[in-house]
Amino acid sequence: MPGGMPNLQVNGERLWASLMELAEIGATPKGGVCRLAASDLDGEARRLFIGWCEAAGCTVRVDKIGNIFAHRPGRDASLPPVMTGSHLDTQPTGGKFDGAYGVMAGLELVRTLNDLGYETEAPIEIVAWTNEEGSRFSPAMVGSGVFAGVFDLAEGLARPDNLTGVTLGAELERIGFAGPEPGGGRPVAAYFEAHIEQGPILEAAGLPIGVVTGAQGQRWYEITVTGQEAHAGPTPMPRRRDALVGAARMIDAVNRIGHAHAPYAAPRSVLCRSARTRATRSPAMCSSRSISATPRTRC
Repeated sequence: MPGGMPNLQVNGERLWASLMELAEIGATPKGGVCRLAASDLDGEARRLFIGWCEAAGCTVRVDKIGNIFAHRPGRDASLPPVMTGSHLDTQPTGGKFDGAYGVMAGLELVRTLNDLGYETEAPIEIVAWTNEEGSRFSPAMVGSGVFAGVFDLAEGLARPDNLTGVTLGAELERIGFAGPEPGGGRPVAAYFEAHIEQGPILEAAGLPIGVVTGAQGQRWYEITVTGQEAHAGPTPMPRRRDALVGAARMIDAVNRIGHAHAPYAAPRSVLCRSARTRATRSPAMCSSRSISATPRTRC
């Protein structure tokens, strides 16, 4: 590049190899990954990542909510770090690249700078956020939220497992990642996160990369639809008060609202259970997950 810094290239084969090795932790039969936050598998992935970072010359710190920070010094230690990363936890049926790519891309950046003997002016930090998915401990983005001051530390540590009720703090302690460092409260020069596209838009357009200009916002509603019991045989149709029919109409209405306002205001998912409807609104997508109604009788 005449008159400027040459364009540096990472080692794509090394990046791919790291992603594939990481994906073996929690691998599923269909080729995906199940590595829930603060699980034994999450702890294994964290230790692998830390080992790679230390081999790349980084100093690794873990804060009280379990966020991992791998620090590569710059020429001026007084400058706040330029941070990049994502998360290592996945959904129960997650893919190899969601989150993991952002963390491994940051590591590959540091490895490439080391290969070239390049010293940056400011420090670089690779971060792996805790419970970014929120599939085990609701809500999502707890670790980054605590760092940014959106969530209180005690509130984050007290988040219960959605099935067993064990807390995030207890599980971090159990797997050895309840760190000593305070959460947040320090300046960051800039934050970058590389992420696989989770939709089909770029691939369909034949584009290799895009820039995110916004993120989905969510509002959760729990709505109980209560019907009226009646005998299925002799009760005339106009006299019936069927909770499942009412819930189905709500689901259809939510779906139509999403299509009418796409892509900016689309309800995301609907869960109907025991004649109850849970709707999640987001500016991203609309889908129905499951329906279960009670009582389950045939008369």
